[in-house]
Amino acid sequence: MYRPTAFEEDRPEVLHALMADHPLGQLVTHGPEGLDANPIPFEFDAAAGPQGTLRAHVARANPLWQQAAGAEVMVIFQGAQGYISPNWYPSKPEHHRHVPTWNYAVVHAHGPLRVMDDERFVRGLVARLTREHEQRSQQPRPWKMGDSAPDFIDGMLKAIVGIEIPLTRLTGKFKLGQNRETRDRLGAADGLAALGHEALAQAMRAAQPR
Repeated sequence: MYRPTAFEEDRPEVLHALMADHPLGQLVTHGPEGLDANPIPFEFDAAAGPQGTLRAHVARANPLWQQAAGAEVMVIFQGAQGYISPNWYPSKPEHHRHVPTWNYAVVHAHGPLRVMDDERFVRGLVARLTREHEQRSQQPRPWKMGDSAPDFIDGMLKAIVGIEIPLTRLTGKFKLGQNRETRDRLGAADGLAALGHEALAQAMRAAQPR
């Protein structure tokens, strides 16, 4: 990933926060048919290993878990993103030397893929993921696996396989207008907010130029 100095982001706490807020990662692998990408919701355990560990599950029918076992993979986590119009820059009328761009925040996580074809691992993972996202969706009565018939849950768990990625490298690129004048960066943030893109607007307001 090309990372100009102004947009480099390597602080672990910042990268971890994006991954937690946007857990649907694109798992990129290279198999017999070439490059492939699978969207998968991940659990991230920052305490497991020097760089942390990603855990998830895939359908047993998905050949990914057999083709990529032991191979180096990459997971892409996409944060807030959006189009930036030059009309939002207060400095535009002064010299008319601006063009449109696209701002975004992204994290690339790298590591070897381990297959965890173990019922206990998968059951625990599904329980944790369910608990986390039921809470996020603010359900008045959060759903849990015990709400379904045991034989039904057992059958569903047999149809999936766990995967684990102990991370060896994390890199981030936060392109949030850090290379612009402060008034232009904040003006673009206001333009985004007016259109309802509050997440990207907040990220741009908080961005610190280097």
